[in-house]
Amino acid sequence: MSPSPRNARSGSNSLTRRRFMKTAAAVATASTFAAPAILRARGLTEKLNVAVIGAGGRGGSNLAAVAGTENIVMLCDVNEGNLGRAAAAHPKARTVVDFRKVFDRPGEIDAVIVSTCEHTHAFATLAALQHGKHVYCEKPLTHSVWEARVIREAAAKVKVATQMGIQIHSTNNYRRVVELIQTGAIGPVREAHVWVSRAWGWQSDEDAKKHGDIVSTQDRPKDSSPIPNGLDWDLWLGPAPERPFHNVYFPGPKWYRWWEWGSGTMSDLGSHWNDLPFWALKLQAPLTVEASGPPAHPDLAPASMQATYEYGPRGDMPPVTLTWYQGVNRPKIWIDKGIPQWDSAALFIGDKGMLLSNYDKHILLPEDNFKDFKRPDPFIPDSPGQHAEWVRACKTDLQTTCNFEYSGWLTEANHLGNVAYRVGKKIEWDAANLRCPNAPEAAAIIRREYRQGWNLV
Repeated sequence: MSPSPRNARSGSNSLTRRRFMKTAAAVATASTFAAPAILRARGLTEKLNVAVIGAGGRGGSNLAAVAGTENIVMLCDVNEGNLGRAAAAHPKARTVVDFRKVFDRPGEIDAVIVSTCEHTHAFATLAALQHGKHVYCEKPLTHSVWEARVIREAAAKVKVATQMGIQIHSTNNYRRVVELIQTGAIGPVREAHVWVSRAWGWQSDEDAKKHGDIVSTQDRPKDSSPIPNGLDWDLWLGPAPERPFHNVYFPGPKWYRWWEWGSGTMSDLGSHWNDLPFWALKLQAPLTVEASGPPAHPDLAPASMQATYEYGPRGDMPPVTLTWYQGVNRPKIWIDKGIPQWDSAALFIGDKGMLLSNYDKHILLPEDNFKDFKRPDPFIPDSPGQHAEWVRACKTDLQTTCNFEYSGWLTEANHLGNVAYRVGKKIEWDAANLRCPNAPEAAAIIRREYRQGWNLV
């Protein structure tokens, strides 16, 4: 696999007005894949045959979001309880425990929803792409930087609809913010900040009680717990190292904090909140990333940390720094009460002012400076919703706004925040070659070893 140097730093794949207003051109054929990649055309009123991999938790929500309009023909979950509940609601669907068996009869499936735990996202998603199926995958798209590159490049070879599940991306609020930034409402943006209040990860008991979040102070347990009835623990582990079951790992969101299965708050909520500056500022690959926080734990993601990304110019946009904060960390302007005290938000600082946004509202600052401001006419079409947008794209030539080209770059960048944090130094990023020239020790995090019997490519 050879990443394209041209795409690594350029803004050529950014989400521009023209890209929203016109349908996408056909992408490369899938001659290297095991099955034809081009599905037969469908009318908007014709139903898709959908396979759902991961039917509990977020999977249950994703299933419900499409079940009213499409045919659910396959259900898969390693937890028989989740599988049984989903099957009771969809008795005509075939059921399997192992997601690899979903594709034993690929001709019965048009589209696949992947809602497994993060460490198996790439495996289920790549299999769907290789069989030429439309794919909706929960965020984060993958568990590692390398996996994100594999999925992004695989998706580029097939003419299917893809979407990463970050529902906040489909809100009208995000669209209006992107329009304001890209039409220069606050002038050129050279600095952006994103913060979230969630603090799921390794922390002191005192910090956990103060913040009201999940406590995770223990090291890896030396004992084990009985495996819950109906859970195939070996399949749940998948490509991750073999571990005895313990109830500190399962069910979710407990696993989310452990590096082997998740990536903590950075990659999870980063999918939601870094999405806004990523979209508005046409970001792709950072030049450098530097992170800070408590000393890195070998097994657990941190509760509180921050990471600063440096990006070069993109078209007519100047270089910009983007800083991520989670848990108790906040930007200085927030600490000094120079802006409204929103718990989770994105702040853009431009030459002519600032824009502050959360998931459902935004304001231009200082407000007095913008009291007579005339907003640009909307040029990004409203979304019918994250799932509906994907279903529509499966049946038409329209693209989704969180397709794997866009979300692949976003996922890579989020994971790089954790890479910088775990190696404990400012990393330089060679996106074309997927490496940190000044931190060769990062290679094992960028692409990890899989358990015997599991291979992605």
